[in-house]
Amino acid sequence: MPDVRSDADCRRLIARLEKPVYRGCFTVIYAYGLRIAEAVTLPVTAVDSKQMVIRVIGKRNKERILPLTESILDMLREVWKTHRSKKWLFPSRRIITHLPDATARTAFNKARSECGFDDKFRPHSLRHSFATHMLQRGVDIRIIQILLGHSSIRSTEIYTHLNEPLREDLRQLLRQTTDGLFEGRRPSHG
Repeated sequence: MPDVRSDADCRRLIARLEKPVYRGCFTVIYAYGLRIAEAVTLPVTAVDSKQMVIRVIGKRNKERILPLTESILDMLREVWKTHRSKKWLFPSRRIITHLPDATARTAFNKARSECGFDDKFRPHSLRHSFATHMLQRGVDIRIIQILLGHSSIRSTEIYTHLNEPLREDLRQLLRQTTDGLFEGRRPSHG
């Protein structure tokens, strides 16, 4: 089962990241359900403020074009002002290379510890949480598949696991469907 955290926990961890580059990187991961490798390698040119999209290169070099919100665009501009890299949205300290995956993970793990979360909460948990929260909000699974960059719907279906809110919704639906179903009937033997 994927590790899924509440929206409040995801936001709390991200807010705990001190450096704007780290906080921006993990904000984008959670806001779009990106893989860490997709986020740390985002070039400045991935952001198209005219079309209001962000272009992400995923597995097998497949591009996905995701809608950009004003708040994410504003955040990315603020982060960029802290480093002014011509190439990378989230550069390393040297500015000429992108933020290393291991460095981002170290920052995440430090924030996780400071928040008191267990070590099952990993950067990929933000991706799982994004997908699950979208599903809980009623977003069609095919849209989630596109957002995550899954080539097969079967990869996306892991997010249809029955977590407690979905289980309770199902319980209520089953009650409505089955209440009174067997009233006044005797089982037949034969």
